[in-house]
Amino acid sequence: MLTSMAEHDRVQSVDRAVRILEMLAREGELTVGQVAAELEVHSSTASRLIDTLAARDLLERNVDRGNVRLAAGLLRLAGATASQLDLTTEAQPVCDTLAAEVGETTNAAILSGDVAINVCQASGTSSVSMRNWIGQRTVLHATSSGKVLLAHVENHQRRRLLRQPLQRFTSATRCSAEELRLELTRVRKQGWAQSVEEYEDGLNSVAAPIRDHDGKVIASLSAAGPTYRLSPERLPQVAATVVAAADEVSTRMGYRPRASE
Repeated sequence: MLTSMAEHDRVQSVDRAVRILEMLAREGELTVGQVAAELEVHSSTASRLIDTLAARDLLERNVDRGNVRLAAGLLRLAGATASQLDLTTEAQPVCDTLAAEVGETTNAAILSGDVAINVCQASGTSSVSMRNWIGQRTVLHATSSGKVLLAHVENHQRRRLLRQPLQRFTSATRCSAEELRLELTRVRKQGWAQSVEEYEDGLNSVAAPIRDHDGKVIASLSAAGPTYRLSPERLPQVAATVVAAADEVSTRMGYRPRASE
């Protein structure tokens, strides 16, 4: 019973915090008293909620006027959301064109925690098509998209991810951290990654990095198909096409390579 009440209080606090943000988005600035009145709570309760949001840089107090307003932290959150939405918008037509060109299923994927998540997809022209991967979470070490993302994270993050027990999916899955480190070095140098029946028997893929306006790798673009069509011998040829397509998405995202690159 006590646990249930505590959980209810937490949910109520979250609801009130969101309502405060919505109020300030509508009104611009409010006093603590006005916030308390609209929430129908004591001023001390409203003040605690405001202090919590301010500690996260979501609100700020105007000392001179005694009012509360939205803070820059919300721009950071909105920017992260907009970036992902922009990626999907810009990558989808390129995915469509790439799928038609190589005849295989294409995906754009982003890094989320310790996995890759596919955010858009286009089906190939073959009568034997791939399943829908949009929203699916896939491992990093056994997929071409995951390897691209893993190759471009910070060194300390890569070390942490490779220290974890790496799951074996097929007899071809690389589970050795040292072996993967060497492969990821090659990925960075050659500009693309491959997976040859490492995630699923009979499934091969290649992927290349997508960069934002600062040159940071924010996603990967891949093409995947059955090994009898996307054979290991064909992978370098398809990879060149995937790299060009990924570069196009990067350009759409504002990336301009420096002369030294």
